[in-house]
Amino acid sequence: MDFVAEFDEAGAQLRLGGDCRMADAPVLQRQLQRLVMAPPSSLTVDVTAAGEFAIGPAWLLRDAIAALAARGTTIEFVGQRPEHFAYLEELVARDGGVLPTGAVKPAMRWLVPFGRHIAERAHAWYEAFSFGGRVLSTAATAWTTLKRLRVASVVRHVRETGVQAIPVVAVIAFLISVIAGYIGAQQLRPYGAEIYTVDLVALGVLRELGVLLTAIMVAGRTGSAYAAELGVMKLNDEVDALESMGLNPYEVLVLPRVLGLVIALPLLTVVADAMGLAGGALLTWYLLDLPWPQFVMRLDLAIADTTFWAGMVKAPIFGLLIALTGTLRGLQVRESSRELGRLTTVAVVQSIFLVIFADALFAIFFLEIDF
Repeated sequence: MDFVAEFDEAGAQLRLGGDCRMADAPVLQRQLQRLVMAPPSSLTVDVTAAGEFAIGPAWLLRDAIAALAARGTTIEFVGQRPEHFAYLEELVARDGGVLPTGAVKPAMRWLVPFGRHIAERAHAWYEAFSFGGRVLSTAATAWTTLKRLRVASVVRHVRETGVQAIPVVAVIAFLISVIAGYIGAQQLRPYGAEIYTVDLVALGVLRELGVLLTAIMVAGRTGSAYAAELGVMKLNDEVDALESMGLNPYEVLVLPRVLGLVIALPLLTVVADAMGLAGGALLTWYLLDLPWPQFVMRLDLAIADTTFWAGMVKAPIFGLLIALTGTLRGLQVRESSRELGRLTTVAVVQSIFLVIFADALFAIFFLEIDF
């Protein structure tokens, strides 16, 4: 039966019939507006022929009745009131009242957003430390058996984050070394020191550019993938399903991804170093007419025993930072796909920031210990 709402002004009676769904709310609202604009002294609401009310129309009816009662109109129901009325009246009864006005002086209004920002930062740090603690405790227990390390999952993540990233990392490292070598050669040529272009490329690639560019590329590629994958699993309640089955999500989802990236990033760094040196050799051969044997000889003189390891030591640390940031932001996704996109962006930005910040700390530390 279609919904019907009729207001009889002569008899001061509102007759409602049929099921009232959300699509029927405009029909009900038009009759209620007539009532509110010219409220009678008494009103009879006949709902004997009415069916079920959706919560939206029920709220409209109750709100109009409350407004009429506030103006002195006597309301009388004929038939059973909508079931949602009890729930809506309970919500209104729980209302804590109105907020006090004038409690905050204009000069002190900045304290409210400042305090809110401090509380949000403290909560974010608490979540980060709690996440790190759970990862450490999970890793400590997972090392007891090979099965709990989930080797198959780790190998899959090494392939996805390492092997599949080789082409883009190799191309970027090759091009950056060519650019750096070209600029260096142009600056050294007026002084007759073009041979030191080899030193510039070798030290720059092996100590800094190789591992740093690789980490930034992986942060954008893999960090976002980790955050998006886990975020979608959170939205689909797959993480809760794992917990309900008695599985530890940190052991199943987080630890294999962390181990995979910690293993893959040093291997990618080796590829980036090799391609960077190849780019430098090609540039010096083309621009300086430096043959390959002489390039290798100069390369052997330019690098020290620690040059290669200065870059390699950073790689697993960078991989750990990227993996932890991506998985943390993925597990923080709540409520909507908009939050998924925001936290994926946050994961990439924070991963790149942490990588660059850690690289600066390594540079200072290596300078102090003369490494």
